[in-house]
Amino acid sequence: MTLAEDNGPERGGDDLLAAEYVLGVLPADERQVASRRIDTEAAFARLVDAWEVRFAPMAAAYAAVEPPASVKAAIDRRLFASSASTSGAQGGSLWTSLAFWRGLAAAAIAALAVYVALLYVNPPVRPPETRLVASLTADNSNVKYLAVYDAARHEVGLSLVSGDRGAGKDFELWMIEGKNAPVSMGVIPAGQTVRMAVAPAIQRKLAQGAVLAVSLEPSGGSPTGQPTGPVVAAGDLKGI
Repeated sequence: MTLAEDNGPERGGDDLLAAEYVLGVLPADERQVASRRIDTEAAFARLVDAWEVRFAPMAAAYAAVEPPASVKAAIDRRLFASSASTSGAQGGSLWTSLAFWRGLAAAAIAALAVYVALLYVNPPVRPPETRLVASLTADNSNVKYLAVYDAARHEVGLSLVSGDRGAGKDFELWMIEGKNAPVSMGVIPAGQTVRMAVAPAIQRKLAQGAVLAVSLEPSGGSPTGQPTGPVVAAGDLKGI
């Protein structure tokens, strides 16, 4: 069975596979297969290109940052200044001294041992994920979204893979935390790629990896504060 067959209509087929490839959320083996398909299948390569274009607006707000020239100068001073002055004083004998290199190796090994011991006693605290992604799908539904939660910008980006809300209807986004009642994140604006601001109370819960769900509601959203229509797509948020 091919990867395309594994990602059949229930998962969105090649279109969703291409989107997940661009997001970088495929497992390593599936990513390798998809990469080979890009080289050998023009149709699949075009899907990947299309999703790169579609996701581009989400990344456009992030300007490239180039470190100042002073950073390299400072690194050069720390790495080479002391050794250069020492070698000048001793006429290069330091670099040919076997005792020096043995002592340096012993010091490095001792430093490494101390570092490993400190990591064991005080393991580093992993910073929270700044970006989480989710593939939102559901059985017996053709509605499929890809969601990217950006913790730094406090917003969720949504790309519609397939599906239509129909006349007089709206899609509404919900956060589901454990067995608690769903919390509305608002009506999803119409469009292939949209962004939605996330309220502070929801930000903290999303950072822990909640579930996102999409329901079909009357125009303007649920009148009760809870989903009234069918849940047409849902998925777990995971770190990139």
